Amino acid sequence: MDQLPDVTPDAGEIETRELAVDDAALVKAFFLGPGAELDSHDHPESLNVFHVLRGTVTVIQDGEEAAIDAPGVVVNERGVAHGARNETDETVVFTATLAPLP
Repeated sequence: MDQLPDVTPDAGEIETRELAVDDAALVKAFFLGPGAELDSHDHPESLNVFHVLRGTVTVIQDGEEAAIDAPGVVVNERGVAHGARNETDETVVFTATLAPLP
């Protein structure tokens, strides 16, 4: 079993790593440095689930915002605009699972 890599992006920066990908799903890790933001977007044909692994992530979903602490889960239904922001001084980490792949 692989461990999540130790990644520390600079302030305002995002780094990603693909953890698993096949014909049915993609699991990607997001590492957000302090002040970094993943712009709001949607996946019209796919469910997207965030698993917050480290820190507190501010999740934006259809214009609403909520601070989600690790461990936490956020379900982004098909077609719902969603994004994430790090409002802390530490790197925050979450995975995003996208299924099915478009």
